[in-house]
Amino acid sequence: MPDLSIIFDMGVVALRFLMPVYAIIIVYQCFAAMRRRRRPETPLISLLNPATGEMLPVLFWENSIGRSKSSDVTVDDPTVSRNHCVLLRRKDGWYVNDTDSKSGTMLNGKRTRGRAKVLIDDTITIGGTSLIVKRGEEFQQPLQSSWFFSKVSDKPAMKSWKLMLLITFFHFFMCVQAMFWNDGTNTMAPLVLFGALAAVEWGFFFISYFVIRRVNFELESLALFLTGIGVMMLIRQSERSAYVQLVAAAIGMIFFCIIIKLIEDPDKVNKLRLPAMICAVGLLGVTIVFGKITNGAANWIYIGSFSFQPSELAKIIFIFIGASSLDVLMTKKNLLEYIIFSAVCVGLLALMGDFGTALIFFVTFLLTAFMRSGDFKTIILAVAAAIFGVTFVLKFKPYVADRFSGWRHVWEHTQDNLGYQQARVLTYMASGGLFGVGIGNGFLKQVAASESDLVFGLVSEEMGVIVAFTLAVAVGAMFIYARAITTRSRSTFYSISACCAAGLFVVQLSLNVFGATDVLPLTGVTFPFVSAGGSSIMSCWGLVAFIKAADERTYSVKR
Repeated sequence: MPDLSIIFDMGVVALRFLMPVYAIIIVYQCFAAMRRRRRPETPLISLLNPATGEMLPVLFWENSIGRSKSSDVTVDDPTVSRNHCVLLRRKDGWYVNDTDSKSGTMLNGKRTRGRAKVLIDDTITIGGTSLIVKRGEEFQQPLQSSWFFSKVSDKPAMKSWKLMLLITFFHFFMCVQAMFWNDGTNTMAPLVLFGALAAVEWGFFFISYFVIRRVNFELESLALFLTGIGVMMLIRQSERSAYVQLVAAAIGMIFFCIIIKLIEDPDKVNKLRLPAMICAVGLLGVTIVFGKITNGAANWIYIGSFSFQPSELAKIIFIFIGASSLDVLMTKKNLLEYIIFSAVCVGLLALMGDFGTALIFFVTFLLTAFMRSGDFKTIILAVAAAIFGVTFVLKFKPYVADRFSGWRHVWEHTQDNLGYQQARVLTYMASGGLFGVGIGNGFLKQVAASESDLVFGLVSEEMGVIVAFTLAVAVGAMFIYARAITTRSRSTFYSISACCAAGLFVVQLSLNVFGATDVLPLTGVTFPFVSAGGSSIMSCWGLVAFIKAADERTYSVKR
């Protein structure tokens, strides 16, 4: 009779070679499902220019009309302002709103004040041009589909419950590795944790699918896949931390649902901007006063044994403030408010020494500002101000530069704080190879911050470089998906917030991966969803809600 222990060992070794392929399949199926089950791209309404006979398609829920080539509906008329007005759709119909144009906007011969309701066959006059509102089907010319949704296979998307089964089995296989690739102590701990993780994941699925009755669950599935990997990776480092991470993830899923409901009406969102600004500045201000210095930055608040990072929650508010409906965005007052708010947030983060998060906020600001205005002058001015700020900091706080003096020289500092962590990451990544040494069987877990700042190296060592890069691609591809769905979003609020949330993920991912591998200085930024940290995982789930809200099916279609 064969020895069962040998069979188990062979099975666990086989899992090491199976997991990279399995991870790629899951990520592929998630994004393949995101591309399918979409309505065809057709005009919502159209605009007829009676003077030229030209029919212009109106493709979005919110459309800028003006002389600028960046306008959604471009009118070649010198009497029309660059950004003249906005034509937008709400639940009760279509509206036109002048955006401080020189000549104003006329509806059926009367000058508009604020939003004016528009009906089929109404005439909108801007400058010397009149546009008659027509039904969408009257536009007969073919439209070019968004590249992300073009050439989509007719094959139906994988059903959500099947995708969830794939993810659950992946986490179970991680559990099996953790049970048999360790020193033999507390063998059943991974199995108990897996049971709790599966209960949270499937509970969230059933609530979303049967209570809220959403028709799609692909984005949530991807987030659950990444979250579960982060939770299971912790079990052989700190059992308590693994459960804290799981509880924080469950709270993050609640945040996810609350935020989606909160931003359901983009018009009501604008009324919450001022309270949200005060809340974000207050969170960062409280951190400066009561924050405890950890790893060189005073960005943690401790209440007994409980600790959290207010800056992680401020990320959600930062994006919330940066996005608005198009008719509000077109005003200079709104942009000026956001610039001042961003400068205050970045300045407070710099004061507390959290330069990694400050950089994330600043890059997110640049992305938001460009999406709002499309103006490179604003971006150049902001970058120039940032360069001045960095020069000022380095001059009066030279210790900041000292923190990065080991960058690109980690092999000369393998035994000190300037290169110890990065040198170990590179060494143990190499020892893990393509398929890893097995969960719990690595050595990087003995290095400080391996479960957070260095988690990319930890995953590479224990699960293999293929899995680690697959996770990085999965997070990065969220930006591609967010950018693609903006063409169908119900408001620029959703478009901008989705792209900025996904862009924030990419910036954070880049700082984490390249910092741990010495391509960039190590800044102490986490890997989205995977790194340990209750504040971080809650923030990630809150941010992914913006991407979910940008999908037109989230609010308009029920199962």
